[in-house]
Amino acid sequence: MPQGYLYETQFGAIPQSDGTTRFSLWAPSCESVSLEIENDAPQPLDRDAEGVFSLIASCPAGARYRYRIRGDLAVPDPASRFQPEGVHGPSVVTDPSGYVWRSTRWAGRPWQEAVIYELHAGLMGGFDGVRDRLDELKALGITAIEIMPVNSFGGTRNWGYDGVLPYAPTAAYGEPDSLKHLIDTAHEKGLMVILDVVYNHFGPDGNFLHEYAEAFFDHENNSSWGTGIAFAKPEVATFFIDNVLYWLMEFRFDGVRIDAASAITDHAWFGKLRDKVREVVEPGRQVHLILENENNDAGLLRDGFTAQWNDDGHNVLHVMLTGEKEGYYEMFADNPTEILARVLQEGFAYQGEMNPYSGKKRGMPSGDLPASKFILFLQNHDQTGNRALGERLISLASPDAVHAAYALLLLSPMVPMLFMGEEWGCRTPFLFFCDFQGDLADAVREGRRKEFAKFSSFQDPEKRKSIPDPNALSTFDRSRPDREERATLDGRIWLDRTHTLLGLRKRHLVPRLTDVHSLGATIIGDKSVLARWKLDDGSILSIALNLSDRETCRINEPDQLLYSSATRRAVDTVPPGSLVAGLES
Repeated sequence: MPQGYLYETQFGAIPQSDGTTRFSLWAPSCESVSLEIENDAPQPLDRDAEGVFSLIASCPAGARYRYRIRGDLAVPDPASRFQPEGVHGPSVVTDPSGYVWRSTRWAGRPWQEAVIYELHAGLMGGFDGVRDRLDELKALGITAIEIMPVNSFGGTRNWGYDGVLPYAPTAAYGEPDSLKHLIDTAHEKGLMVILDVVYNHFGPDGNFLHEYAEAFFDHENNSSWGTGIAFAKPEVATFFIDNVLYWLMEFRFDGVRIDAASAITDHAWFGKLRDKVREVVEPGRQVHLILENENNDAGLLRDGFTAQWNDDGHNVLHVMLTGEKEGYYEMFADNPTEILARVLQEGFAYQGEMNPYSGKKRGMPSGDLPASKFILFLQNHDQTGNRALGERLISLASPDAVHAAYALLLLSPMVPMLFMGEEWGCRTPFLFFCDFQGDLADAVREGRRKEFAKFSSFQDPEKRKSIPDPNALSTFDRSRPDREERATLDGRIWLDRTHTLLGLRKRHLVPRLTDVHSLGATIIGDKSVLARWKLDDGSILSIALNLSDRETCRINEPDQLLYSSATRRAVDTVPPGSLVAGLES
């Protein structure tokens, strides 16, 4: 391979071998478009019948450019590779061959080895700051980091889900080569790197597509996040499929997690993406396509997608741990112990049943799928940051019960995911933050507070004023995990638990997790479930979880005890707020 990896997308500025650059833009709303390269005279682009404008121009890497779509408006490239002056500034031509890769033999890792650590690059000091933490995460037992979206967004602070330029790593975190250096270093250390991508909407600041490509949008399928996207149009489908392959091929990400896949209304797009990835990715290289999907579409998991975030698992455990029943937790408030048993046995809780929160049927049968198709978590950016005050789970529930649920997370055959700081029992809130200005900032702040008016704790308008302003720098700063907590007694205990549990997973479970299926899950008491899975070698993993605060459950003692979260326990018992995990021959 050359020094750098290049995936030639249909759109964007693509350097050519002869020193020129190919520019391509889909602007069907326009009759003419000109290329304005910094310090050069404007050059008209040729238009085809579908509204694709193209030009091959003498233009070196590093040049800044815009597209003039009408007399009073020049816009950045929607497929820009870098925006050093932000989403309202010019785009920059980048040279993929400029970064010299070291980990050229890296071919990924099998999915059953995945232990995922979700993080926000901005809160960790940008791409270089994340790179500095890799040794620590590897030593802990993490095998994959999942980075919240890095696409360029308005301002300098954002979760990343308000992105408007999906090909351009935000300059707030570093240059594109800094991201490549992070991934290269992770691969040298044996770590996978997964990227969150957002294709179901564009953010509100810096999106100019409506000005020149109105056909990009599907106004019949708008969502709560914004205007719908017309995935059925070939140019739109290609734009996003190319984006996945750009990250996988040029940046060497090991996978992508597609945000809010249920809002992608053309179901055929997923098959097109899967097929193109199979066609393009090098033979023998392992890459992973992950979904967040409210639809619980088990069909996609059967048809080649690697796994799905198991929100059902999180939600029912949260209800059992905290007693909260408002909002979408209403879906899990009735018979949560039965729901947890179903999650552990079959993956999804909702498999076609009526969703009381939405009034619609949700999901499809999933009991035939292996456990590795489901990513389990107790916390993530959504479930923590979408709380008004961003509280961590450990601040909301019994420490013993959280310990027991944490052991379930790290020892179940589902793929575990931790959220940054969770490994030391972080109590720092993770808040919703952004960096908008003027009327948009006011609308986001007031909209955020209005959103919580339906919750009993925030029905008082004065109480809602305590919800942090997402645009305030202090909200961003407060969301940074406090690493000093690691040195406290509680922090050391949680770190030791994490290391111990992940060590047990690596030694006793990972070698046996290729194709694991449930042997059933039964209710053994109040908030208590016994689940069993048949592992690859025929042995049986059993996990007994008791989240009640007073009832001791009886079980048959496993042949080999792997872990007990209780400090004291009689044989054949599971004390309140504890877990017992073991192997049976």
